[in-house]
Amino acid sequence: MTKILFVRHGQAQFGHENYDKLSKIGLAQSVALGKELAKQGVVVDQWIQGDMVRHDETLSGIVEGMGISVPSVVKTDDLNEYDFRALLDARFVGRQRPDGLHTDRKTHFRLLRDTLALWQDNKISNPPESWEEFETRLARVSKRVADLEGDTILVVSSGGVISKIIASALGLSNAKQVDVQLQIKNASVTTFIYSRRTETLFLNGFNETPFVEKDTQHFLTYS
Repeated sequence: MTKILFVRHGQAQFGHENYDKLSKIGLAQSVALGKELAKQGVVVDQWIQGDMVRHDETLSGIVEGMGISVPSVVKTDDLNEYDFRALLDARFVGRQRPDGLHTDRKTHFRLLRDTLALWQDNKISNPPESWEEFETRLARVSKRVADLEGDTILVVSSGGVISKIIASALGLSNAKQVDVQLQIKNASVTTFIYSRRTETLFLNGFNETPFVEKDTQHFLTYS
């Protein structure tokens, strides 16, 4: 049995032109998570991440918090988040774009939920990638992760990726996958146990943030 820890990146720069960079809280979340993993005695045999800046910074923070030397890291764009900004823009091509589409959290996430449903049903013209392409690359990277040697594998990625892997493992509908995605906290850990004998992923823990306590409630963020 192999334990696979999927970590969502720390809080990024929502509302900024360049989202793909951790905020000060996101950087601190990553280090805090690393410290908690060290307290738990976690020893990571393999590290793999997407190739986005927020993935780099999150993994670096975890390593710093664990107090270990920089590990050898596998990077793959198959673990990158879908381009939600371009996807929202594609939906509103030729139409009036709602105010606050990329800057107001309430507006953004309400429209993102609707947009994801349209994307999944292939009802958005010229998306940055199709839903089928997204599913295909996640199936590919899930196998790549599962094939890595070692007892414990740590994966740094994003909420859409992690929620889709959960949905595939549990047989959830596309709508439920979106529900799961919007609940995934920044720098949270979702744990799977992988059986090499049956080639099956079993969900073992979901959306855990052990660094959020009474005195660190400011570390609890979703975007």
